[in-house]
Amino acid sequence: MGSIPPGGAWKLLSGVRAGQTQVDHPQLDDVAYWSHPIDIHFATKGLQGWPKLHVQVWHQDAFGRSELYGYGFCHVPSSPGFHLLECVTWRPLGSWQEELSQLFVGGGPQLLNSDLIYTGADRYRLQTQAMGVVHLQLGVLLRNFDRYGVAC
Repeated sequence: MGSIPPGGAWKLLSGVRAGQTQVDHPQLDDVAYWSHPIDIHFATKGLQGWPKLHVQVWHQDAFGRSELYGYGFCHVPSSPGFHLLECVTWRPLGSWQEELSQLFVGGGPQLLNSDLIYTGADRYRLQTQAMGVVHLQLGVLLRNFDRYGVAC
């Protein structure tokens, strides 16, 4: 799990903005399961910069090396309630030499600036490969939004 980068109007009241979750090593199928709570509380003075979930998926190969498997992000829903989200992940593609090296040595290309994941700035220049979907079950609570004329 990555981080939740909100805009400047948002203030973190409690919880952890970024962190790492546990590891799962699937034995029977290609689906990894994790159950990590995201418990975070923000206060805001404006709606600009609504929070997003920034996800990084890592893979541990047969030799115990950890390598990036994919990046992704999704917006936190703006309505209260229980939501099922799909966060599509991708990884940058390297040159054919880098891809061949990755098969034998491990590793692979990574982003130098993780802001590219959710800002979209210059991301159009990247060549990427789809890496799967992270499914999230997220409960959202909104307080006092209706008092300030924000319809949810």
